[in-house]
Amino acid sequence: MIRAYKFLLYPTMRQTQALGEMLRDHCSLYNGALEERRSAYRHASRTTVRYGQQSGQLKDIRALDPERQGRWSFSSQQATLRRLDKAFAAFFRRIKSGEAPGYPRFRGVRRFDTVDFPKDGDGCRWDSTPHDPQTRVRFQGVGHVKVKQHRPAAGKVKTVSVKREGRRWYVILTADQAPPEPLPATGAVVGIDLGIASFLTTSDGRHVDNPRHSRNAAKKLEAAQQALARSKRGSKRRRKAVERVATLHRKVRRQRLDHAHKTALGLVRDNDLIAHEDLKIRNMSKAPEPRPNGDGTYAPNGAAAKAGLNRSIADAGWGVFLAILAAKAEGAGREVIAVDPRNTSRTCPECGHVAKENRPTQEKFHCQACGHTAHADVVGASNVLRAGLARRQAQPA
Repeated sequence: MIRAYKFLLYPTMRQTQALGEMLRDHCSLYNGALEERRSAYRHASRTTVRYGQQSGQLKDIRALDPERQGRWSFSSQQATLRRLDKAFAAFFRRIKSGEAPGYPRFRGVRRFDTVDFPKDGDGCRWDSTPHDPQTRVRFQGVGHVKVKQHRPAAGKVKTVSVKREGRRWYVILTADQAPPEPLPATGAVVGIDLGIASFLTTSDGRHVDNPRHSRNAAKKLEAAQQALARSKRGSKRRRKAVERVATLHRKVRRQRLDHAHKTALGLVRDNDLIAHEDLKIRNMSKAPEPRPNGDGTYAPNGAAAKAGLNRSIADAGWGVFLAILAAKAEGAGREVIAVDPRNTSRTCPECGHVAKENRPTQEKFHCQACGHTAHADVVGASNVLRAGLARRQAQPA
C-alpha cells in the first residue's frame, strides 16, 4: 500500500531563497505552457497542444535559459507539465459531465506552492546523508536541507514533493510498503449519524461533540480580514495581513484534521464494522435556487439561513472525516459501509413506521404509530447500522 509522510524542513537563508526561486521558475513554466495551449487553440487552425509536445521542448528551453529553467530537475519540470495536462483533462471531463467547466487558470507566484519529483534519486534524494543522525533531503539546485523527521518513513520512497505553507517549508513523501497486520477482531459493529449539533452520534448512544473550529476562530478571522481590507495593495502591511489570514485558516484546517484523525482512530480500534450515511455533501451545501415573482422581484428563498447551514457543514468537515475513516479502516482490516441516508431519522427502529411527523424536533424522535421515543440522532445511527448489516449480508461472498 502507498502511504504519505509530511515532514517540516529547516532550510538555511540561502536554501530558502533557492526554494523560492525553484517555485517561481516552475510557476513560469506552468504559465508558459498554458499560454502556448491557449494561443494554439485560438489560432484559425484550432491546434491542440498536448503534454508530449511540450515535454519534448524542455531540452531546448533549458538550453536557452540555463540560469533559471536549466538549473532545476528535468523530471520535476515534466511533473509540472503533467500537472497542467491533468488540469485540462479534468476541464474536458467536467464539460462532458455537464458540470461547471472551470478552465485552467494562470498561477500567481504566491499561489504556486508545490514542486513534485516523480522518483526518489532523480533530481532529489531522501535521506541524502545517511551517515549523519540528522536527516536531510537533497534537491537539485538547492542542496541538502535539514528535515524534522518526527517518525520513521517505512517502506521504499517512491515520490518526493516540496511544499510551501506560509513561511514554512515541508517535504512530502509517498512510500510503498507492505500492508500492515489487521487489528484483532472486537466483535463490535456500529452505525454513525453525522450532524451539526453533535459531530457524530453512534448507534449505542454516544455523542461526539462538534468542535466548531471555524466558528471559534471567527472573531480573529474577522479582525484579520478587516485589517487586510484596509491595507494598500502592494504594501508591506498588506503582505503581513495576507499572511495573518492564511495562518489562521491553516490553523483551523490542522485542528479539523486532528479531530477527524482522532475520532476515526477511536472508531476503527473499537469496531469491526462501521456503517455511515452516503452523504452527497456537495448537493447538501448548494445555495437555494432564486424564486422570481415575474415582475422583476424575487420571493424569499431562505438563502441567508441556508448560508449559515452551509458554513456549519463546511466547518464540520464530514467529507474529510469520511475519507480519513475509510483510509484508517483499510489499513486496520476493518469494514466501512455507506448506506442510503433517506429516512434514516424518520423510521421507527421498533415498528418500522416512516413519517416526517416522527421527528417533531431536531433532537426528539416520537413514533406516531407505536409511541417509541428516543434521541433522533441515535435512531438515525441505529437505522444506518441496520442498513449496513443488511447490505453486508446481501453482498456476494
